[in-house]
Amino acid sequence: MTLSSDELIQIRRHLHSIPELSMQEYKTQAYVKQIIASFSQTNLEIKELPDLPTALLVLVKGSKPVRNIGYRCDMDALPVTETNGLSYASKNPGVMHACGHDLHTAVALGILNYYSEHQPKDNLVFFFQPAEESESGGKVAYDLGAFTGSFQIDEFYGLHDNPLLKTGVIGCRNGTLFAGTTEVNIIIHGKSGHAAYPHLANDAIVIAANFINQVQTVISRSIDPIKCGVITFGKIQAGVIRNVIAGEARIEGTIRGLNQEMIEFIRQRIIEIAAGLEKSFNCQITVEYNQGGYYPVENNSELTKRFINYMKENKQITFEETKPKMTGEDFGYLINKIPGMMFWLGVESKGALHSAEFLPNEAAIQKGVDAVVGFFNYRMNLEEV
Repeated sequence: MTLSSDELIQIRRHLHSIPELSMQEYKTQAYVKQIIASFSQTNLEIKELPDLPTALLVLVKGSKPVRNIGYRCDMDALPVTETNGLSYASKNPGVMHACGHDLHTAVALGILNYYSEHQPKDNLVFFFQPAEESESGGKVAYDLGAFTGSFQIDEFYGLHDNPLLKTGVIGCRNGTLFAGTTEVNIIIHGKSGHAAYPHLANDAIVIAANFINQVQTVISRSIDPIKCGVITFGKIQAGVIRNVIAGEARIEGTIRGLNQEMIEFIRQRIIEIAAGLEKSFNCQITVEYNQGGYYPVENNSELTKRFINYMKENKQITFEETKPKMTGEDFGYLINKIPGMMFWLGVESKGALHSAEFLPNEAAIQKGVDAVVGFFNYRMNLEEV
């Protein structure tokens, strides 16, 4: 039996009440499996990954398959304390679905439920993914060989909810939807000493200040003004007491760019600035990078053009062409390896993504299901591979 809108909302609310952090989505995965077990199993095949135990893949076998279409949804939550006062609020203190992955999962279950009752022409592969918010769950799954054999994917789709779009609006663009992100850590090794004898020490705080100031010029003076890049240092640690010169400083930040080339360029400039300061201050600077799977979400041109054309021509759907955002998403890694695209689903929340006040309009769930099912049916009836 096809799930009703009210049933999908109840699923979302239950998921909302049991949020779990990245790589800890055991209750979430168990509940998703429980829901799927209630569907018709005639054309379903389930795959789990022992080395990624909270992941779940579901194959829906097509009647006359010529391709495998993938659909990804993320399931993890954030370390945020909820403030909305809901009857179905988080039961896990300090953890909240502040990015809407509970809604993502409800939409995915609605789509899967439809195709369990209406066999698709092509094979469909649903990927219920852990650890999008951290630890690069998509990359981990890919590297473990999740998308091989009958679970191989020819084209990959996924959505993200958007609180700034009206409920049910589909937003997308050709090119980059989300930026890629890289964590960067800078460790400065100077020499500690007495505040009264600075000439006998090598002040790591002074070096850190120079480093931060110089890096700010990368965006303003090394990058074409019409292109986008961001460097943010959000944390710095140095020193133990006011009258001791710090011998070591640690700076932590993030690099963001709309394509991988931009990220690599910024990374190289930071290395060059660090090398110059090592000579200027006779110190040692260690630069550490960690990008993991957070590549730019660069939508495949052909797939996105087809998707946008369908959404624009469908009178039941309101479509908006959106601008790129500097937020990150590990779906970028998957569609760097497999042709794919991501789009927005409007949820019209008063609170922003990742905030304690995030509260999506649940009417978006059914609208999202209908839009994706409509598009997949359209896609599967096209002649081109």
